[in-house]
This record gives sequence, structure tokens and C-alpha cells, in this order.
Amino acid sequence: MGKFRIQPHGRLHEWVAEEKGYFRDEGLDYEFVTDSTMVSRGGYASVQAADGSAPQVVKGAFESMEQGAACDVNSACHWAVNMASSGRHGRMWGHAYSVAPAAIVVPPESSIRTPADLVKLPIGVGYHSGSHFSTLQALQKVMRPDQIELSFIGGTQDRLFAALDRKVPAVSVFSVDYYILLQEGFRVIVDSTFMIGHMISNEAQIEDVEKFFRAMKRAQKAIDLAPEQYKHYLLKAIPERLHATVDVTGFGPCERIVFEDYTREMYEETHRWMADLDLFPSEQLSEAAYEVAVAL
Repeated sequence: MGKFRIQPHGRLHEWVAEEKGYFRDEGLDYEFVTDSTMVSRGGYASVQAADGSAPQVVKGAFESMEQGAACDVNSACHWAVNMASSGRHGRMWGHAYSVAPAAIVVPPESSIRTPADLVKLPIGVGYHSGSHFSTLQALQKVMRPDQIELSFIGGTQDRLFAALDRKVPAVSVFSVDYYILLQEGFRVIVDSTFMIGHMISNEAQIEDVEKFFRAMKRAQKAIDLAPEQYKHYLLKAIPERLHATVDVTGFGPCERIVFEDYTREMYEETHRWMADLDLFPSEQLSEAAYEVAVAL
């Protein structure tokens, strides 16, 4: 049996637990993965269109989990984790979820002022990712589905640079990228704060997963107590070209882990919501039972 693989996910917790020795305190035999798969990008992940517009990329968090991850606990929006676990690409951890600050934002010079101004306006999101689903959820009480126009712009930093380079009129961002754009004067039009789920690999031992989350719970308490001590770790999720202008001391702590159960009702309601909106092909909607898909 190999070492338990831990990879930071653009948040503070893994870094804090490593610094404080919480993983070691739990007796977890682990390796801290910080290779090129998680290094911040300095530009677009995809080839740009000939006209210089942001590229359209129809793959995202769900497709990444289909392919497998470089760590034993992967994190993504709970919608994508729900779908991936129902397809048995791993199991959703049933005893914790996270909440990430998120919003649909526009540049400071934009004439957009209200959610109604977003009707038929291209909003930059990541396909089958938190920004995609949270945007639909945030706008479903504001406008009809046929009035929502989405532009699928790769990963999180693709959207960040698309916004900074004014390639889209509005963009959906969360956590670190959310705070970067706020510092750049971008305005929130609709809050879209959403839940993040945790996917454990099919190879992971439950005893190790429990040790991991006990350490993460201690890290959450340390962050709650004195977040300013750890915000410097957020720079690791920010492209180097922005380090000179971004001030992470002004950020919030970003993602917060909630150590409550992801219940059967949450799992089934979320799956139905995605099915009702026809967000996945029918062959991907086969639903494994809660007891099978979620590690309890």
C-alpha cells in the first residue's frame, strides 16, 4: 500500500495542516504532492481563438474526475463530485463539505448594474464545474433558462485572465480569483456562493481518509482563530505575474470546510436538479445508490 497522496486545492487547509504537523499527528503515512499538476498557470490553458477572444472549452471538473486525480482526496463543486461518485469514479466523502465565496462579477467600467442586465449576456464559466452550476443556480430565480447565456472558458485561471483582459463582459469566479477581481475593482452583480464536495479515490483506505479529515478539522480551527497568519499560502494559487499587484492580506480566508454530513436528501436533490436541467447526457445520469456513491 502506497503513501496517502495529499494535494493542495487552492485553499489554506492542506498548507496549514502540513505546517502545523497535523497530518503527522494523526499518524498518516503521506506524501505532499506539489508538482506541475497544481502549479498556477500564467495564462490561458487553451489555444486562443484567431480573433483573440477567450477559448471555448467543453470539459471541466467533472471530466477531470472521470480521468482520475493525482491525490486521494480531490475537491470540486458538489455537483461535479455528486455526478462523478454516482458514476463510480470514486466516492464522495459523506461527513464534510466546503463552502466557497463566489459571484458573477463585471469590470468597474461596466454598465451592468443589476441581475436583470445579465439577460442574454455571455457569462464566463468553466464547463461542468462550480462556476457553471452555481451560475445557473444563482440565476434560476432571476430569469428563464433560455435567457442565460454561458461562455465556457476553461479553468479557473482562464476565467481570471479573460476577465482581467476584458475578453468577456461578465465572469463567474470563486475563492482566490474572486478576491483578486474585487481588488481590481470588479463589482458583484449576483452572489453565487456554493458548496464544494470531496471525492476520495477508489484506492484510498477509509482509515487514512478519516485521519486526513481530522487533520483538516484542526486546520479549519487554526484558520478560524487567526486567518491572517496563513493567508500568504494563497499566493501559491495565484500566477506569479500577479504577485506584485495582489495583496492577499486583504483577502478573506476563502473556502471553509463544514464538518456536517452530505445527506441522502442533499445527494438525491442535487442529482435530480442536474437531470431536470439536462446538464449531462442521459448515459451519464445512471445514479448509484447513496450508500454506494457516498463514503459513510
